[in-house]
Amino acid sequence: MSPEKIRPQTASDTSRAFVKMHGLRNHFVIFDRRIDRRAFTKEDIVRICDAQVGVGGDQLLTIEHPSEQGSAAGADAAMRIFNIDGHEVSACGNATRCVAHLLLEETGGTELLLETGGGLLKCRRSGPMQVSVEMGPISGDWQNFPLAEEVDTTRLPVENGPLRDGVALWIGNPHAVYFVDSLAEIDLAKVAAPIQNHQLFPEGVNVGVAELVDAETIRLAVWERPGIATQACGTGACVAAYAARMRGLTKSDRFTVHLPAGALGIELIGDMAIMSGPVAYCCRGFVDCEETVYDFA
Repeated sequence: MSPEKIRPQTASDTSRAFVKMHGLRNHFVIFDRRIDRRAFTKEDIVRICDAQVGVGGDQLLTIEHPSEQGSAAGADAAMRIFNIDGHEVSACGNATRCVAHLLLEETGGTELLLETGGGLLKCRRSGPMQVSVEMGPISGDWQNFPLAEEVDTTRLPVENGPLRDGVALWIGNPHAVYFVDSLAEIDLAKVAAPIQNHQLFPEGVNVGVAELVDAETIRLAVWERPGIATQACGTGACVAAYAARMRGLTKSDRFTVHLPAGALGIELIGDMAIMSGPVAYCCRGFVDCEETVYDFA
């Protein structure tokens, strides 16, 4: 089939242009609502993220004009993040890198300030198809999550099988981090799903299972809300590194965190983590209520 046959047709009144990208196989369907202000219903989001009937993705992202408060702080743009069940969340490290890359390509700049539900994030180009993001701050305040009741977040009372003595941390979204001797021996879905849905976490929690390989190397798998094993989790990598140092398992400020789809670089500065990693394009096209037409250019 020639390229002309698979390029999307001219947008109709009901269609919306998208770009699909991924950061370490964490896939995102991205829409620019600075241009097209139409909102998405939960049903739209669920359908678009479903690879059987839509584009397929781990999250749907929208690029927005910054809020009045964000503009006053110097934000160049804003990003909203929606999970596959249609619920909005505040933070995603891989999503931030992808959106930041699009905006940096648009402006030709090397740095920008992105407004998110989790705060203002400084992003910069760190190499060809590589972006660094200042994530944070990281906090163990139980009210940020929220938790159903006050507990010691440095020693979580929630356990399941080999997952014991976890750490609860907030980085714009909630995480519970558990260290194990061997990640290869863990059945992630079996042991993490009950923790994600535990009554202590009324809005759910992302469950990270980490193995400290050496002082600067971590292996990590994350069971994410609303109940999927993701190929990579940027915020999870940040809190895993932070938890390792907080627990005294290492004194390092720099880490390579290996996830199923590849590695992220994490640098800790106080309660902030600088995450660095790759981005990639998948496809672009139009989507509407009836069908999706892809452009693989």
